[in-house]
Amino acid sequence: MEGIAVIPSLLPVFSRINLSFEKGEGAYLFGSDGRRYLDFASGIAVTALGHAHPHLVAALKAAAEKPWHLSNLYEIPEQKQLADRLVAHSFADTAFFCNSGAEALECGIKMVRKYHAARGQAQKYRMISIQGAFHGRTLATIAAGGQEKYLAGFGPKVDGFDQVAFGNLNELRAAITPETAGIMIEPVQGEGGVRANSADYLRALRQVADEFGLLLLFDEVQCGMGRTGTLFAYEQADVAPDVMALAKGLGGGFPVGACLASERAASGMTAGVHGTTFGGNPLAMSVANAVLDVMLAPGFLDHVTAISEKLRHGLARIVAANPAVYDEVRGQGLLSGLRCVVPNGEVQTRLREHGLLTVAAGDNVVRLLPPLTIGDQEVTEALAAIEAVASAWVAQA
Repeated sequence: MEGIAVIPSLLPVFSRINLSFEKGEGAYLFGSDGRRYLDFASGIAVTALGHAHPHLVAALKAAAEKPWHLSNLYEIPEQKQLADRLVAHSFADTAFFCNSGAEALECGIKMVRKYHAARGQAQKYRMISIQGAFHGRTLATIAAGGQEKYLAGFGPKVDGFDQVAFGNLNELRAAITPETAGIMIEPVQGEGGVRANSADYLRALRQVADEFGLLLLFDEVQCGMGRTGTLFAYEQADVAPDVMALAKGLGGGFPVGACLASERAASGMTAGVHGTTFGGNPLAMSVANAVLDVMLAPGFLDHVTAISEKLRHGLARIVAANPAVYDEVRGQGLLSGLRCVVPNGEVQTRLREHGLLTVAAGDNVVRLLPPLTIGDQEVTEALAAIEAVASAWVAQA
């Protein structure tokens, strides 16, 4: 009818860039505009092994000839295989599979609450989280993140989450009450501005959790699965959580999430208290197992560490030479951030014009999230684009 807005067939909740891609190969995407782009976005840290990785493609093709989905009414051998491998290479004793990071965190939040309820302490349900955090888009996870831009219009806010300042241990300790059940933190904040928590701070959180009988939940949805140079970011601090959420790189582009936990933390999660229809289906598990095949191969994580150091040194050089454009290098491993002096959205646009795809983050940061498989050539090419943008900016000032 005249005068009534017509909504597009795709719900308009994304501000999309007018660009699509026809092919991907390794660290490169080939656009509908005929150009080749170096992908330092990786679908927001998802395509950890790049595009069309031959081992993943072969695993997906083989799995496609078998049952795709059975539901968790039946045994799924691929699921047990993946759980065994994740347990063997982590702090955890058990794993629950789902489809996304937000689902993994929902499982983790429920697990923390259930742990205390099963011990007759149902009053302990609150989680302490960190300002600037991003934990997902469900009603509970936006409440956990506490950012007003995600909460606006979705009230009332889900109760049970108390935010404290980043890195402030005294404020965190002061926030603990008889209702506090756990502490929830990203070892490295991604969307919040690529802010890495110090190893000392993470170790202190472990001590605080033990002192007050709390569970420690690490959100490694973005910083896990090799991105920091170890399979899991918590290893960088030599401290283990009680519960951990994974997703993104776990499936290499296929939707897979996981909630890992110690036996103690998971002790309240008995049959029927949680579930999923799609989570852990054979197709998803086959791809995730293929991702682990590659990431656990000898030398893979050593390569991530070495190539990230090359990237970090190059970024530091560019920042030092261009203080009017770039202010700081942040992050760990191949979860890097450039804090900008000029608007980060404009930097992201200009980098794309130079053939480099990146992701914006909070605190005026541009995220660099390349595939973990990049080599010297891709790093050199990315640094050249970042430097060219700075030079052009200074020249036009």
